[in-house]
Amino acid sequence: MSNLVVVESPSKARTIHKLLGSEYKVMASLGHLKDLPPDKLGVDEGSFEPHYVTVKGREKTLREIKSASKEAENIFIATDPDREGEAIGWHLANEMKDRKDRIFRVLFHEITRTAVKEAMDQPGRLDERKVDAQQARRILDRLVGYKISPLLWRKARAGLSAGRVQSVALRLICDREREILAFTPWEYWTIEAQFLGKAPPPFPAKLIRIEGRRAEIKNENEAQALLAELDGIPFAVKEVSRKEKKRHPVPPFTTSKLQQEAYRKLRFSSKKTMTVAQQLYEGIEIGEEGPTGLITYMRTDSVRVSMESIGEARRWIEARYGSEFLPARPNVYKNVAAAQDAHEAIRPTSAYRDPQGLKPYLNKDQLALYTLVWNRFLASQMNPEIREVTVVDIEGGRFLFRATGSLRKFPGFSILYAEGKDEGTSSQLAGEEEEEMEGSLPPLSMGERCSALAMKPEQHFTQPPPRFTEASLVKELEEKEIGRPSTYSVILSTLFERDYVFRERGHFRPTDLGMIITDLLVENFPKILDVQFTAAMEKQLDEVEEGNATGKRLVEEFYREFREALHRANLEMKSIRTISLPTPETCEKCGKPMVIKWGRFGKFMACSGFPSCKNTIKLKEEEQGRARSSPPESSGEVCEKCGSSMVIREGRFGRYLACQAFPSCKNTKPLILNIKCPRDGCGGFLMEKRTRKGRTFYGCTRYPECRFISWQRPEPPNP
Repeated sequence: MSNLVVVESPSKARTIHKLLGSEYKVMASLGHLKDLPPDKLGVDEGSFEPHYVTVKGREKTLREIKSASKEAENIFIATDPDREGEAIGWHLANEMKDRKDRIFRVLFHEITRTAVKEAMDQPGRLDERKVDAQQARRILDRLVGYKISPLLWRKARAGLSAGRVQSVALRLICDREREILAFTPWEYWTIEAQFLGKAPPPFPAKLIRIEGRRAEIKNENEAQALLAELDGIPFAVKEVSRKEKKRHPVPPFTTSKLQQEAYRKLRFSSKKTMTVAQQLYEGIEIGEEGPTGLITYMRTDSVRVSMESIGEARRWIEARYGSEFLPARPNVYKNVAAAQDAHEAIRPTSAYRDPQGLKPYLNKDQLALYTLVWNRFLASQMNPEIREVTVVDIEGGRFLFRATGSLRKFPGFSILYAEGKDEGTSSQLAGEEEEEMEGSLPPLSMGERCSALAMKPEQHFTQPPPRFTEASLVKELEEKEIGRPSTYSVILSTLFERDYVFRERGHFRPTDLGMIITDLLVENFPKILDVQFTAAMEKQLDEVEEGNATGKRLVEEFYREFREALHRANLEMKSIRTISLPTPETCEKCGKPMVIKWGRFGKFMACSGFPSCKNTIKLKEEEQGRARSSPPESSGEVCEKCGSSMVIREGRFGRYLACQAFPSCKNTKPLILNIKCPRDGCGGFLMEKRTRKGRTFYGCTRYPECRFISWQRPEPPNP
């Protein structure tokens, strides 16, 4: 009689079977075998007991596993070592109640011959606390999704969905978009000089202080006045400082950090990253070694690694780079407070399986991701990079310039790995930040005279915060403790599928639909859409897993308030059909402004004069969901309705003026050029417009009385 081992995927089953041998029968569950029903709530709203059914298409798999269990001496549940894996095992155990004394739980944190043998030699039992936490999360998500989504179908359109975590992620994207739309750029100038000391070469320095205060140059006139004053002033070195700067390595990957870095460096989506990581974890055929798991379990919050793996890494580093790259003691990293420490960080199962040696056995994506994991882990056990940073202050009259240089003295870990960066915000004025110039400055000493060879003024504008990329959104979700990294890829995929967001040059932008749905949900379910509340719920689920709370109590407390909010929303939530968004377009039939509205078949443009004017324009399919706005420009005009500034925005039909106080004030106007209509006796002005196919043209403000148009931008008459 053989032993039965149940894992989740067929590829993992094949790897485990080859490692364990013929004494074991290894079967794959293909994921969850039991779940809540897809066509109804499946949760008793009084007792909150879930009603599980067999997942469609998995009936045969379940029968085969149950049949095999009756002939097995022992049954080992070896599903993934997380909450979902525990729940799969629990459902299986409930189907084999007659064998409950022979059911054991084994956890494979890495799939190598040694790790698998050790896990099989020390089996445990299913963790009921993990199952309780998973079940509570599943019930919470089902209650929110199955109660709010039908409400959106009635108030908006069929096929939409809401989710406990998904809707909060969408809110972050929409809130960022509103920051961008409300942003007013400020002009500022900088002055950079080229100086020459006693020894060449010349070097750049930036004006940072005027009379001891930070240099703030607001416009070109101020810049030119300063240039005139700087002309001919003698300059000398006021101060030279040199300091050694250490840059320490970063810890090995957690799940979210792997998703972020794979996007930054490989342009992998979160979904693709997790798919490829799963393949590397479950096992690849490696020549004579056979099927081997190449990385540890890829769903983890922890940066902890075993001392055995650290020892192996240190031996590899010393052999490859020498003892100068090796710290006296191993580098140990601390977990953040909210991290679950059940698993190690994501690392290679052996430091000696270097990427070059695995190249013949891995496909392009597998090799790229494995290289990322391997490099980061080895680098995490190396000495810091050391740079010598030189800062030179040069003074002339009331002006102070600063030059910085940076020279790498010792590469340390950077010989193997450099962490990627997200786009930073650049909305602050230039100040005294030290922008390190790669390379050393020429030798300079205090009091040394310097010649100013050139002075270059440069115009800048403060920038709004950047839209989220996949990496920066995952980082935001992690920092705000929203959801779990293992669910991020599903959340992002759902936002795209529901037409709530779209990608523009790698950045997430909310569609008009996404913005409106978020507004409706925030107005009617403020607590569920609250970032802090969602993070607190995640901590409570962790408390359930740790045995300090029960899932049923958590669900009961949540549902009490949720039911009241749901009742109010059914009565008070506005229909999307009553909402309209302004556009810069005018009705070709009556001249009134056109607005965006929603109907049974999606978004369309309609005359604001309805019902007296029933003109409508069907939008192209690709325009159905897309937000039309872009970062605004200052116009210098004032809104006649509320007194706020008017800004220039970019829309489907070209640029137009809109009130900066939107959405509290929705005043819009066409962007009128300071060019009179060339038609005799008209008296109107020209404005920039765009056809439905996107071609720019110029028409008269007195349309439809005056129908002058020009495909070429008219030139203003000579004064």
